[in-house]
Amino acid sequence: MDSTALDRFEASRGRLASLAYRLLGSAADAEDAVQDTFLRWQAADREHIEVPEAWLTKVVTNLCLDRLRSAQARHERAVGDWLPEPLLQGDPMLGPADTFEQRESVSLAVLTLMERLSPVERAAYVLREAFSYPHAEIAGILDITESASQQHVHRARRRVTAERRGGNEVDPASARRIVQEFLTAAVSGRTERLVAMLTADATAVSDGAGLAKRLLRYNTRERIASYVRAGFKPTPAKRRLAGGSTALHIALVNGSPAVVAVVEGRVVGAVAFEVSDGKVASLRGIGAAHRLTRLNQAWRQHEPDAPVIDAW
Repeated sequence: MDSTALDRFEASRGRLASLAYRLLGSAADAEDAVQDTFLRWQAADREHIEVPEAWLTKVVTNLCLDRLRSAQARHERAVGDWLPEPLLQGDPMLGPADTFEQRESVSLAVLTLMERLSPVERAAYVLREAFSYPHAEIAGILDITESASQQHVHRARRRVTAERRGGNEVDPASARRIVQEFLTAAVSGRTERLVAMLTADATAVSDGAGLAKRLLRYNTRERIASYVRAGFKPTPAKRRLAGGSTALHIALVNGSPAVVAVVEGRVVGAVAFEVSDGKVASLRGIGAAHRLTRLNQAWRQHEPDAPVIDAW
């Protein structure tokens, strides 16, 4: 491959990775899809490709659709039993993030909701909302009509909006204060305060620190408060499982505040919060090592704020 063709691909790599992550919800799978796209670009008759960026977008999108359909066929991504891979704020895979719609499309909440869409609906929604593709181009990428593209996006947008908790964008500083207060209440055992800080329809989901075979779900404020209180209660067994004394930081993950548990510079868990109207609307607890790989890599490369709790 000549240097011009390589440079052209590399110029698109970040955009392709961001698109693939939104479609797959997994950084590792997104990287694989981008690498497969590169192999196809390498083998293609590039002289007959009129618009390389469009060609690359179509290839990576359809590779992602194949992965989604295959995973669903193997029941690896059953709706309601899957969590996306969290990414630390500033990770280039989260871009573009100039508009509210672009930032929302990569939130853990919306990535989870998009599991309820068909693969084509998901692709049309992401291409339109996150990358502002016109329906004519979406139709060409997905091999559907322009009318079908409009219908897919409309249905996807309606479903995501109907099921999305909150709605308006929350000021990061305000969200951080709410999460810090929630964490303080959890560690101190103030269950009544935890209940008061949850919205009436709050939900929580956890992978059980990576040990549960199925996701654990909590759908009442009282059960969520009990789960949070138990989860944040330090014990010798938890310290052994984590590999030592844990520092608890508050950071932005996929645009939302999260409590990040760190042992000697290694992320061992994260709880992402969704805040609405001054209260906590949802929590997602992620502790499986394979879901934290990229977050770990990013954590080692940035200067975190001082921990809220330095020896949990």
